[in-house]
Amino acid sequence: MAIGVLALLGFQLVDSAFIARLGTAPLAAQSFTFPLSFLVIGIQVGMGIAIAALISRALGAREAARARRLGSLVLVVGTVTIALLVLLLWAIQTPLFGLLGADEATRALIRDYWAPQLLAAWLGAVLYFGYSLFRAHGDTWLPGKMMVITSLLNLVLDPLLIFGVGPWKGLGLPGAAWATTIAFAIGLLLLAQRLRDKPWLALEGLAGEMQRSLMPFVGIAGPAMISQLMPPLAAMLAISVVASLGEPQVAAWGLASRLETLSLMVVLAMTMSLPPWLGRCYGAGDWEQVHRLMRLALRVVVLWQLSLGVIMAMASPWLALALSGNPEVQGDLAILIRFLLPSYAALGVCMIVVSAGNALGWPLRAMLMSGARLFVFYLPCLWLGAWLGELMGLAMGAAIGNLLAGLAAWQVLRRILASPRRQPSSAS
Repeated sequence: MAIGVLALLGFQLVDSAFIARLGTAPLAAQSFTFPLSFLVIGIQVGMGIAIAALISRALGAREAARARRLGSLVLVVGTVTIALLVLLLWAIQTPLFGLLGADEATRALIRDYWAPQLLAAWLGAVLYFGYSLFRAHGDTWLPGKMMVITSLLNLVLDPLLIFGVGPWKGLGLPGAAWATTIAFAIGLLLLAQRLRDKPWLALEGLAGEMQRSLMPFVGIAGPAMISQLMPPLAAMLAISVVASLGEPQVAAWGLASRLETLSLMVVLAMTMSLPPWLGRCYGAGDWEQVHRLMRLALRVVVLWQLSLGVIMAMASPWLALALSGNPEVQGDLAILIRFLLPSYAALGVCMIVVSAGNALGWPLRAMLMSGARLFVFYLPCLWLGAWLGELMGLAMGAAIGNLLAGLAAWQVLRRILASPRRQPSSAS
């Protein structure tokens, strides 16, 4: 999964690097779309968490027939839900980007990019639901391999569609979205072929299963989706703060956001692969294994992220030079990398705790922890830092917010693991 996440996030960073060669304005335009793209991702990840949790618990309790019914239900419901969401985001794009601080010229750039980007988001969500089904059944190899394949396809298509080749004139900013759309469409066809060979879906008894599983699904998916929607909301508020500093700062922030997700590849892989394992332990009542898994996961996260963050902070001038051709953007990006990347060790702790909470039947605690990370620690520190010291202060404030959130998550996890070993309810 780490290899797959690296490939997936790597192509997103490559997208931004190619777009940066078009100029500061297209890069800033793409940066304004990140919070809304994260909104779609938040919904799909929240539903994917519920998919993996319910199916893995059913498998742990040796209810294979129920797991098949759940697999069919969530694929249909998830596909329709994301389709409705992207249609809504298309319809309200003008007032929405205006609220985020995009001026008329930037909104004109976004308008041509937004339709293919939303189509790519829908295809990516359907792919993600398929990945969740495979992970729930213990197969992390295929999702990881598919992420690599779609990433390589996007990497090949990006320069062709953005810049063109020979007499073919590139599409500019929209070309990046069309490259992703084509890559995801091919990936979805390949995934459907593999899914046809698996006995993981059922057509009978779906109505009864929906009645039985609706409340458990909502009990997990509801708080999980709220938890996943909080980061896009926080990103919207953060980019509005950054927008007050200037267009180069928005462009640098967009590149730093891409680099953030890439640097968190191991954490993101663990948030995908750990919950199905924990869910099976939950279904079997094996709490000793839960404790061992969580201790191991936290050690890996802290050591990996801290080492990676320090190395990338030391290499910040060269990273900024590689990602942007604008000297002003390069300087701002180097500042952001220097302060933010080491703080992701604490952020990773918080992400693992939230992910485990959803898998182990503590969705409300996970939601509250996610909310506290963003709105009690991260955003207030970021805003205060920007007010006191502009971009330098903003970078320092964001890093302090991540550190405080990680410490709080560690304390919450200690209390949870020290509590009596009982099977928690789905709404506790």
